[in-house]
Amino acid sequence: MPKSRSPDQSGVASFKGNKQTLPSKPCKTCGRPMSWRKAWARNWDQVLYCSDKCRAARLKT
Repeated sequence: MPKSRSPDQSGVASFKGNKQTLPSKPCKTCGRPMSWRKAWARNWDQVLYCSDKCRAARLKT
């Protein structure tokens, strides 16, 4: 009998595939590559910063 995957908080089993095929783009402040996240699925086009720290640094300048 195969093991079942435990669901995460959203009730969906976690991603176990090839993560290299997921889209990525650079952070607008630091330039680090950001990998696509399920939480960003609806607004991936509007995601500009990799962290709150980069967002805050961008707003100060």
